[in-house]
Amino acid sequence: MREISLDTETTGLSPEEGHRIVEIGCVELFNHIPTGRTFHRYVNPERDMPAEAFAVHGLSDEFLADKPLFAQIAGEFLDFIGDSRLVIHNAEFDMRFINAEFRRLGLAMLPKARSFDTVALSRRRFPGAQASLDALCRRYGIDNSNRILHGALLDAELLSEVYLELMGGRQPGLTLGGAIYEETEVTVVAVSRPRREPRPHAPTADELKAHEAFLARLKNPLWLAQGNNAADKARLEA
Repeated sequence: MREISLDTETTGLSPEEGHRIVEIGCVELFNHIPTGRTFHRYVNPERDMPAEAFAVHGLSDEFLADKPLFAQIAGEFLDFIGDSRLVIHNAEFDMRFINAEFRRLGLAMLPKARSFDTVALSRRRFPGAQASLDALCRRYGIDNSNRILHGALLDAELLSEVYLELMGGRQPGLTLGGAIYEETEVTVVAVSRPRREPRPHAPTADELKAHEAFLARLKNPLWLAQGNNAADKARLEA
């Protein structure tokens, strides 16, 4: 099963207020495990960088000035994610921004069903506990010491590890290459048995008489005690 762990950095909290994506990072997962393939782009937002957003990710106007526009990387992004499910921490936020960029370009928007929200999953798993990415890294012992500032690719990589743990953790002996099968030789021995015709058998009069004599020796048989077989009772009493 192919999935994409995804994160974005933006100029603010709301695309409806004109905020834009400035960085997007993706990590390819196969059966919940990173394959090593990634997609990472910085994006020129075509607007200024508010101080509050700069404090979060450290991406300045000067740094982003020569970076491609979202329109220039949209095709690569779509090619990378394909039709795979998108694993996102607080999926509604990132999906709103991605779809706002697609809307500007006249592209089809990504349906909500494409996304899987790990915040919602962690809250179901650990009710009342903190559900931030840093809190989940601490819970699972994942090294996030390089996360001094938010970064889309770094966060997508950390999320891929958190997601694996949320889904049950790495199973012993699990390998990325998929299942390994050993080839063995199986010898099939065909056994020929002659067919025998059924042998019908009907009891003789002596056998029936012996059977009735045997039944007569039984004390209070169950079928007589319950009156389930009046004919047999009458015959035995005769």
